[in-house]
Amino acid sequence: MNQFSPTDPDRAMAKVAVIGGGTMGRGIALAAVAAGLDTTLVDQKPGVVATASRYVTDRADRLAHERGQTVGRLTVADDLELAINGATIVIEAVVERPDVKRQVFQTLGRIAHPDALLASNTSTLSIFDLADAAGRSDRVIGMHFFNPAHRMRLVEVVAASTTSDATRADAVALCRVLGKEPIVVADVAGFVTSRLGLLLGNEAMRIVAEGTATAADVDTAMRLGYNHPMGPLELADLVGLDARLDNLRSVAERMDRSEFAPPPLLSEMVEAGHLGRKSGHGFYHYDADGTILDGPSHG
Repeated sequence: MNQFSPTDPDRAMAKVAVIGGGTMGRGIALAAVAAGLDTTLVDQKPGVVATASRYVTDRADRLAHERGQTVGRLTVADDLELAINGATIVIEAVVERPDVKRQVFQTLGRIAHPDALLASNTSTLSIFDLADAAGRSDRVIGMHFFNPAHRMRLVEVVAASTTSDATRADAVALCRVLGKEPIVVADVAGFVTSRLGLLLGNEAMRIVAEGTATAADVDTAMRLGYNHPMGPLELADLVGLDARLDNLRSVAERMDRSEFAPPPLLSEMVEAGHLGRKSGHGFYHYDADGTILDGPSHG
């Protein structure tokens, strides 16, 4: 088997496997299918694959048409080994927890083809550590997509010290095939975007907690005053407050800097099950379609 080649005109040799059928995994799978790549989406949780499959198939034709591309084939699986059989590109998009991601890469190190590009969608974790878990450090790289992954143009390509130049070039080429704009960053805690975004979100939560302004007014300030398309608290709800908490803990531990410590308000909300859009309750209340129902639920 040859590794992914961006110069192959029909892309017939590029077989993508996306691990994780949650918000990010299904968005990445949609981007791949809409780019004409044959893609397998795998998740072991009951019902997740079916939901993710409907999400991708409902949108793939329209997205491909917008971009003037041919739609790739989507298959789904609940068996990891079956899903990555023959894959030239494997993109991991499971929960942002070091133990879970390391376990995935340990498995990939055993069963993925030696030439396969192994990418992690992590937003904060060490690519070097994941490469170490896989035991094949030169072909492991970070590809940090943004939500919604099929629409957002940016991808952070995170190269560890052990990542080969060829792997970095393949990841950048893959971003282009997917219609993304890549930036190449070093393997440091939080990379570029998470470091900046987490600090902004932390300060926004502290402003709400101290009663300086409501969540809605904080978000309005950043949308209208700084031309952000979405305020930091609405964005935190979209990402998932539990995921945001994991991200902060990861960066705070790796960088040993107190400004990344999770605000108490965030920890309290997650403990109460208020996780943002996916639970219907975060800094705002949401209906089943993710539309904000009323004013902020905090502040």
